[in-house]
Amino acid sequence: MSYKGSWIMQFPGNFNWSNAALVTKGMAPTGAVALGEIDDVCGRLMDRQHEPDAWEEEWCRMGARLEKLGDAAEAAGHRMSAGNFYLRAGMYYFTGERFIYPGTRKREVGAKSIDLQTKGLLRRYPNIERVEIPFEGKSLPALFMRAPGVSKRAPTVVVFDGMDNCKEMSVLFNGLEFAARGWNTLAIDGPGQGETVRLREMYARHDYEGAGTAAYNYVAERPEVDPSKVVVMGYSFGGYYAGRVAGFEKRYAAGVAFAALHWDLAAWQREIKRRLEIDPKNTAQSAFHFRWIMGHIDDGDAAIKKAEAFSLAEVAPKIEMPFLIVHAEEDKVVPVASAQKLYDALASKRKHLKILTAEDGSVYHAQADNRPLGVDYIADWIEDTVVNGK
Repeated sequence: MSYKGSWIMQFPGNFNWSNAALVTKGMAPTGAVALGEIDDVCGRLMDRQHEPDAWEEEWCRMGARLEKLGDAAEAAGHRMSAGNFYLRAGMYYFTGERFIYPGTRKREVGAKSIDLQTKGLLRRYPNIERVEIPFEGKSLPALFMRAPGVSKRAPTVVVFDGMDNCKEMSVLFNGLEFAARGWNTLAIDGPGQGETVRLREMYARHDYEGAGTAAYNYVAERPEVDPSKVVVMGYSFGGYYAGRVAGFEKRYAAGVAFAALHWDLAAWQREIKRRLEIDPKNTAQSAFHFRWIMGHIDDGDAAIKKAEAFSLAEVAPKIEMPFLIVHAEEDKVVPVASAQKLYDALASKRKHLKILTAEDGSVYHAQADNRPLGVDYIADWIEDTVVNGK
């Protein structure tokens, strides 16, 4: 059974916009967006799909409206209400920034989105702390969410983003559930993700074990963390990063790929390039996004060449820790065959592959259509495998 309702395909025939809208809708269970506001924006966009600046204008207009409401609430001393307005404003600015070509404007909107999301998070969640993770003479920005009411060292999940998400999102849709189970979360923007690519010009790299090691070193030194129960997790593009880290940084207790990445990323990007030449609306990302995160905005061939190193074919046999892959049967972003190939190649004796279906309640990439379903499954597996050691 397959679900093709308008909730997923908001703009029929326009996979580009529909996917972006769904990623934003997927934050609704966390309270970081409001479905009525999203519906308002999408309604105005329906007749503007051929206008190049419409996407940015409508999402940023909603962000600006909520930002003003946040300022008013803050001035009146209503800090918690201000936090709600700021958080939603930041999420909408982040969505609006998505299709802005890299340059001054993109940097400005990206910076505003990060600033507002951070203001919202810190006001709403006193157990969240913004931190910097030392990394190769620089640092990686991250958000550490402490498990409230836990006095002893607790299990901790290090979460790396996808290609077009950010730590401000993942600290909520992952971290809130993990905190409810008594665990800490470090949501981190590694190279080529979120804040690092937007404001620090740090681009994607295949050797993500460096970022994974830096994250482990950081959390292991915190008094709230049990160093023997730290899990590395990545979603979407981060499914590659989590696998890479698990293959080389053996101090993690387990690894999770919340959706696998393409088994042959370079070949897939060649196919995406071909499809974009036919119709720029039929792919999940913009025509430039992949080139941008790879650090080759003006050279698509160089970006694809760099992608050749993003392979787990030689890494998967090194992954011996418990490892979970969660994927959607009808994933249109990363074919389910890539998840099966990764599973087959893992050396771990405690590996598990869960393919979610419409009957389960989710058919979309990284469970953007039903994020709590995917996160609950992952949390249950971590609880059984790492926390309780079954």
